[in-house]
Amino acid sequence: MRQNQFSANTVSPRNDLFFVCHSAAAENSTDGDSLGIALRVCYCMADRIQSSRQTTRSEELSVKLHIDLEKQLGKFFIQVNAEVSGERIGIFGDSGSGKSSLVHFISGLLQPDRGEIILDGECLFSSQKGNNISPEHRRIAIVFQSPMLFPHMSVKKNLLYGYKRCHAENRRIRPETLIDLLKLQPLLKRGIENLSGGEKQRISLGRAILSSPRLLLMDEPLTALDDTLRFQIIPYLRSVSEKFLIPYMFISHSLTEMQLMTDSVLVLNNGRLAEKTTPEGLARNRMAKSQKGYLNLLRLTNPVDHNGIFSYRWGKNTLHVSDGQLNGDALFELSSREVILFKKHPEAISARNLLPGNVMEMFHSEGRVGIVLSISGEKLVAEIVSSAADELNIKPGTTLFAAIKASSFRRLY
Repeated sequence: MRQNQFSANTVSPRNDLFFVCHSAAAENSTDGDSLGIALRVCYCMADRIQSSRQTTRSEELSVKLHIDLEKQLGKFFIQVNAEVSGERIGIFGDSGSGKSSLVHFISGLLQPDRGEIILDGECLFSSQKGNNISPEHRRIAIVFQSPMLFPHMSVKKNLLYGYKRCHAENRRIRPETLIDLLKLQPLLKRGIENLSGGEKQRISLGRAILSSPRLLLMDEPLTALDDTLRFQIIPYLRSVSEKFLIPYMFISHSLTEMQLMTDSVLVLNNGRLAEKTTPEGLARNRMAKSQKGYLNLLRLTNPVDHNGIFSYRWGKNTLHVSDGQLNGDALFELSSREVILFKKHPEAISARNLLPGNVMEMFHSEGRVGIVLSISGEKLVAEIVSSAADELNIKPGTTLFAAIKASSFRRLY
């Protein structure tokens, strides 16, 4: 049996927490070819809060946040008033909409000019009451876009930097459990400079989780990664929250990431709360604006290789995909614009997938119509222009045939 590399006691209530705050200042070095990064990491033990109330897993994982604040940041003015609760909360918006500023307000790295922030009934900030809990006592961890790891430390030392600074009786998460979950064991003795971008971000996530926060803030943690690495990291982000009962707020400008990572979404625009919605509502509302339209996320199983074209099971259906692999089930992305609809069965067609389905519902998005099909019990969204919907007399209950090329599917992970 493998010996544990870490000593840890784990008998601790949920609120025996540690806060980890990463702040970095970056400036060009004198030779202009490298980036000097100054790092400061502050780990402080929060007060122990005991409760005799028995909670369910859902209650323990959920968080409730009240925000009512405003701040003048140079020429940019941010004003947000929102109530949100849940396990996986998204903050969505274009660059410069105020997403990162809102994260800094919640964590305590930035102080509003006016307002209040209340987390699970605890007032973190109130200009009226003169209350402003310091970042190290808010029990909130942040994972930034840049991993911000200590370059002079090994992977193992980076992971345990904050963990070693808490008393054994207050530790809630076993490092070896986290290391196994994030598949970091082969990396522990390596230096930071020898890691890929995805590996660095997994270590940054692990370091934040080992501080046992009551809320994890992820500020565009996937933006700096290419698509392959982005979708490799997403399962890890979700699994640590579910395994260790840590709710999170996920910040991004990507519709795909919102659909994969969140259950509810706050949409910011020019420093204001523009919308409070669900990932499904967000995808539908932005179908016409998005370069890819509405993104169908399909879990496909049981791959079989047929001379370079892979067949997968999708519920009771069989789909033929060119971007397939034989290493098990996979999640695929399919744009609503890649689905061609027919009122009658076509006599001949080059597309490898032709699926009959019934129209469940229709929704509108700036001159476009989303057609929601039920295909043997599975949901598929196609997109057409409004005039086409009128000409074909499409309405709920109509039977249609959906044609999809094998090359239209994009494998995510």
